[in-house]
Amino acid sequence: MPFWKMSARDVTGFKFLFSLVFIYALMSAIVYSVLHMKFISPLPANAPLERFSEARAVEHIRVLAEEIDGRQEGRPGLKEAATYIKSQLEMVKERAGPNLRVEVEETQVDGSFSMMFLGHSISLGYRNHTNILMRISSMNSLDTDASVLMNAHYDSPVNSPGAGDCGSCVASLLELARLVVDSGWVPPQPVIFLFNGAEELFMLGSHGFMTKHKLKDTIGAFINVEASGTGGIDLVCQSGPGSWPSYVYSQAAVYPMAQSSAQDVFPVIPGDTDYRMFAEDYADIPGLDIIFLLGGYYYHTTFDTVDRIVPGSMQARGENLISVLKAFASSSRLKVASERKTLDVDANSDMVERAVFFDYLTWFMVFYPRRVAFVLHNIPAALFLCVPFFLYMMDPRTHPLLSFFWAFFKGVMHHFAGILLGVIVPVLFAVIRLFFAYPMSWFAHSYLAFLMFIPCSFFGLLIPRAISDRVSHFQGVSSKKIMKEPSDEARFWGAFGFYAFATSAYFFAGLNGGFMTFVISISMLLGWIAFYLSVKSYGYNSIKSPMFYVIALVPCLLYSLYFGGILTLLLIEKTGMMGAIPPPYGFYLADVAVAAVIGIVTGLCLGPIIPICDRWLAKSSILKFLLHFTVVMLAVSSQFFPYSKDAPKRVVLQHTFISTGGNEITGSSYDLAVIDSNSMEFIFKHAPEVAKELHVGPSFSLGNAEASPQEAWMALFPISCVLTTNGRFPAKANNILERYSQFPLLQAHKPQTTFENGTRRVHLELSLGSLEEIWVTVLNITGPLSGWSFADGKPPAPELPPGGPPSYILRLSGNSDEKWNFWLEASSEEEVRVDVAVLDQRLDEETIHLKGLFPKWSDVIAYTSFLSTYLF
Repeated sequence: MPFWKMSARDVTGFKFLFSLVFIYALMSAIVYSVLHMKFISPLPANAPLERFSEARAVEHIRVLAEEIDGRQEGRPGLKEAATYIKSQLEMVKERAGPNLRVEVEETQVDGSFSMMFLGHSISLGYRNHTNILMRISSMNSLDTDASVLMNAHYDSPVNSPGAGDCGSCVASLLELARLVVDSGWVPPQPVIFLFNGAEELFMLGSHGFMTKHKLKDTIGAFINVEASGTGGIDLVCQSGPGSWPSYVYSQAAVYPMAQSSAQDVFPVIPGDTDYRMFAEDYADIPGLDIIFLLGGYYYHTTFDTVDRIVPGSMQARGENLISVLKAFASSSRLKVASERKTLDVDANSDMVERAVFFDYLTWFMVFYPRRVAFVLHNIPAALFLCVPFFLYMMDPRTHPLLSFFWAFFKGVMHHFAGILLGVIVPVLFAVIRLFFAYPMSWFAHSYLAFLMFIPCSFFGLLIPRAISDRVSHFQGVSSKKIMKEPSDEARFWGAFGFYAFATSAYFFAGLNGGFMTFVISISMLLGWIAFYLSVKSYGYNSIKSPMFYVIALVPCLLYSLYFGGILTLLLIEKTGMMGAIPPPYGFYLADVAVAAVIGIVTGLCLGPIIPICDRWLAKSSILKFLLHFTVVMLAVSSQFFPYSKDAPKRVVLQHTFISTGGNEITGSSYDLAVIDSNSMEFIFKHAPEVAKELHVGPSFSLGNAEASPQEAWMALFPISCVLTTNGRFPAKANNILERYSQFPLLQAHKPQTTFENGTRRVHLELSLGSLEEIWVTVLNITGPLSGWSFADGKPPAPELPPGGPPSYILRLSGNSDEKWNFWLEASSEEEVRVDVAVLDQRLDEETIHLKGLFPKWSDVIAYTSFLSTYLF
């Protein structure tokens, strides 16, 4: 319908719609500014010494990520980084005044243990990983005093310079250590700075500290500094045990960035941090896990460079850390391990009970214990159940009491239907679009995802009202003044009840969030009061009345945008590494996930205004406009390329050599895998040089290609479980014997031992040959294994591959020039099979050439894998 032929009510509806767009655009600009630290002014390198300086911290990152060539286990750069960190700490020590005692030490850690990761049970053995430690205390402190631990890891993942993960963490603590000394502050309790050298290898450095160091039992609180990106929000994503750490943070943080709901989400994210070692697996130390969230495009890629660090992020992090560190060190609740065990649980409930907390756009923080949440989070539901009685008592002759409850119940279902459709409609459009375009066209341009899916989600939110109005029109029902037409009022209370019951359900599920829907419920009450008063002044049919309702909700809506923005941007960035599920479902995974989450976020951000504003917006002309806009954006988005150097596609390139256990190569191949919804066909289509080098055409079909067997990726286990879309291509073993004089070899180094109960012990020696840059060695053991010399003699829970025998996974790291001597115990004479995979970070010239042929918008994780099999 042309604009000039629309009715007056339609024109008013569009005016109202564009007014809402303007309001939400302003709020979005504020949220964008907060998320990207636009309100923080980084301090320069010549800032006063008693202030944290981002510029000084960034200089440390530059040295670690640029001047040092790789901080991976097995590479010389890791030792160079340890030397640099220790030299910086020694310089800080020399500046300490007479009232401070500063100790710096370098320790070598080793050990063996089992753990669960990504649902898989593995054992890990390690040796000679380097930890650097600094302890700052007053001159009269004792070695047994309770202390505060600040932890960061200085190793980086394979192929990544690690500026964000975790050069930024190390730099933060180096500048923080300098600040403690130069500011003249004397810590009331000792402060320990731990720079551990093996987090990327499954938290080995922190495990070594927690199991071997003499100070481990003195730690009374800790702060683990991590990065899942290169800046932006530095979120407290885990806190505990108990609510004390989050309470300290809420009181002390200069720019609070914390949400208890993150603790509900973190366990399902494929990853882990050193927090696990300190607070869960090997101790119960109260602490915080603080992580850079944005910039996930570069996480674990070659693009994680200094220039990607979001300006202002380091400054905000540093000012938060020094303030929270001082609060922990001054707290009377700081206890050593033995004292924590004897605490009166009832008298110290905040040491065992979690809390609900959240920041409001980093401006301030709201914190309350779970016992308070029990009352607060159930008040809205109780109020919802009481309102029908109140309305009935106001005029008992108008409607029977049950009719009010029935109307309210229908209102809840009405709003629930809108929220559900607000998720379903964008998912349907996402699926339909994929019939005509490649997935993830929004990946490099996140704004496209919002423009594609918010309008159709809004359309879904409005459908129940549009249907209701159409039914009412056919029945000849006309709207009356507010408070006279129960269905109109019931729509509001139904929406209120939906959020109220969601809050209660979240609480009784044992989760620690729920504050989002609680804030919405309370804000809707305030908005209802504003709306009711405006109706008395301007009338029910004036557009000013719903506008007053919206304005009253602005603080809530602003927070909803902030909360939803973090969630959506995090998901969009992580879709590039969420794993490539095989076709046909994997093709749709990323788009469906993003569409669904944007639908949920739209329900949080627009849902609260629907019950009052939908009568102005649920017009056929507006619904058609939303649909047309969505279709146009879906078409436009299909013309955008999904990747760029700022949003790279992740590719794994493994040059695989299979040996017989000696110096004879029996097979060589390139194993190629992608880690998102666009498969290898996409790579070859846009990178014909790669296709030519691998002797496949641009019309390559994954269905006709040889798939890499799962055991080919054993060196990456358990990360290899996400590499399900892959292919194997022939490769030559040219010059490999010239580069290596010896290959990895596993052999018996003394006769086996047989026990009276029939078990036998096989004594083995693993030599890693002349390989020089080994990151990890993975052993897959099948057969009647009953024990071994790792992890207290207890093998982990076995892997149960389809159609295969149970197998036990062991990862070994550290000092490739030394041999590993260990034993395996078998419960019978049946053969024990050991598959060995060694990941070497050095590449031959052919692989380097192949890697260089990939387009600039891809990030290629390339390495060499040596595979061999042995029977004992």
